[in-house]
Amino acid sequence: MNNKNLSMIQQFNYIILFFLTSIGLLAQQSTASKQLSTFNIHSAELNCDKKIRAYLPKGYANSTKKFSVLYMHDAQNLFDTKTAYAGEWNVDKKLDSINAQIIVIGIEHGNEKRIDELTPFKNEKYGGGNADNYLQFIVETLKPKIDSTYRTKTKARNTILMGSSLGGLVSYYGALKYPTIFGKAGVFSPSFWFSKEIFDYTEKSKKINTKIYFLCGDNEGESMVADLNKMERLLDKNRCYCLHLNEKRIVKGGQHNEKLWRDGFIKALLWLGY
Repeated sequence: MNNKNLSMIQQFNYIILFFLTSIGLLAQQSTASKQLSTFNIHSAELNCDKKIRAYLPKGYANSTKKFSVLYMHDAQNLFDTKTAYAGEWNVDKKLDSINAQIIVIGIEHGNEKRIDELTPFKNEKYGGGNADNYLQFIVETLKPKIDSTYRTKTKARNTILMGSSLGGLVSYYGALKYPTIFGKAGVFSPSFWFSKEIFDYTEKSKKINTKIYFLCGDNEGESMVADLNKMERLLDKNRCYCLHLNEKRIVKGGQHNEKLWRDGFIKALLWLGY
């Protein structure tokens, strides 16, 4: 088995973890910050209700200022060990530790619909390809709700899209599809292998001005690093590398898991700016 196939298997095994629940995890106490709240919102685009987890920065209630917003996928894994299937990112705790003044909106994945929601193009074996409707939900339903509920900075330069694995794939695609909405993207261990059409989409895109932070580990298989390098070359053809709109970090020994993404979260956010 070559390294490319190994990488695809590792990533798909990770995808499957999202469909599995653990009795031990369900019994754990919540580790979520007091700044975290949840609500449900109906998505006509996806024909379902979506659960949203909203993190407000320290001091929000006693302030009148507006805040940038970070939209993240797979919210079950971001804030709380009790809901995480394979470990959490500790997003709320890490933001609290640096007193980061940013709102985070975590969108829970659709369980058995996760692959469909987070992939822009179909895979012959795994299906998928419903990311356009998922992103339309974020842009046309969720973001207006967030902007009307919280004190937000609404411009693209203050709106970030971030995720890992399939969430990394859809974050990259979303940043290209909606450049006037998302001015920055955190693209962690993106599943570019899912469909080569993402490379074609990049080549055909108009000038891309989005700031993009790539993160992956060199132990995710040969395909991950190779795909990132290929995408970086395509971006450099689209826009001059001298603009420093890309950042790529490859972690020695890094694997396709929450530890990698948790450890890289703050560095990515600080580089992107908010």
